[in-house]
Amino acid sequence: MRQYGFDEVSYPDKNGAVFGALPYAALFVALLAAVFITMLLFLRAFFRRIVGLTEYAKRLQSRDYSLDIRDNDEGVISIYKNEIFKITGLLREQAEQSGTEKRMLSDTLYNISHQLKTPLTSLFVLTDLLNDGRDISERQEFIARIRAQLKRIEWLVSSLLKLSRLDSDTVIMKRQTLPLSKLVSRAAEPLLIPMELREQTLSLRGEDGIEITGDLNWLAEAVGNILKNCMEHTPKGGEITVSYEQNRLFRELRIEDTGGGIAPEDLPHIFERFYRGRRAGADSVGIGLAMAKSIIEKNGGSIQAYNSDAGAVFILRFMTD
Repeated sequence: MRQYGFDEVSYPDKNGAVFGALPYAALFVALLAAVFITMLLFLRAFFRRIVGLTEYAKRLQSRDYSLDIRDNDEGVISIYKNEIFKITGLLREQAEQSGTEKRMLSDTLYNISHQLKTPLTSLFVLTDLLNDGRDISERQEFIARIRAQLKRIEWLVSSLLKLSRLDSDTVIMKRQTLPLSKLVSRAAEPLLIPMELREQTLSLRGEDGIEITGDLNWLAEAVGNILKNCMEHTPKGGEITVSYEQNRLFRELRIEDTGGGIAPEDLPHIFERFYRGRRAGADSVGIGLAMAKSIIEKNGGSIQAYNSDAGAVFILRFMTD
């Protein structure tokens, strides 16, 4: 071609250039296809996960909290899934708590009605007998028995109101510095005459100056309930001993009686509400020890019970400030 005035420099081979560009074009198209396919797969997986979240939300609406969808992958959807799982856990806990509270309410109402039924039945019988033209001495006896039943109902209602206040956390416990000797004296005072009539002895042992922090009135109620329980299960002429001591970790108040002790099968349940043990008296309701435990725990203490050779032992502990 040079003899006719053409050379490769002036007129390059265009076909060669086109064919040389074809591999690059093919690579570009392949890249576009790969990107498209990748985006398609990503969107497909994304929408599948969205559909999964939607289905799970529907299950939550039907109160099905059983599905664990925790996801440790990275990404917005995983964050949403983990947050939904946290909400699910909260809803599950609330549902379980609600079910427990409903069962407790049902049991409580049943026990209250059962406890009120006996004295109310007695009142109906006694009032009917009063209308039968009895003589004055019999009428006075019936009136005394009616008053006793009314006092029992009053105590029961008062105790239930206190328990409901403790359960609802509406009681604000005072933070008072209390000598244990003062607490025991306050708790034992209403029981001194009944114990004297039973010829029982109350012995106090402990060092002066041992103090705890808590609400005097409520703690006196708790300790009084424990002392009353010991008094009712200690025979005539028996002894109830209250001792207290301290160490670096806690202050301990120990209450012991010389009764028959607690039946082994009752021991794990004596602090349960409305629980009546094998050796419970006819008038026992099963509230006193449950209330004592609640009060002590709300004042930062703990209580446990076990049997000794002589009888029952109750140990109250309050951590050292």
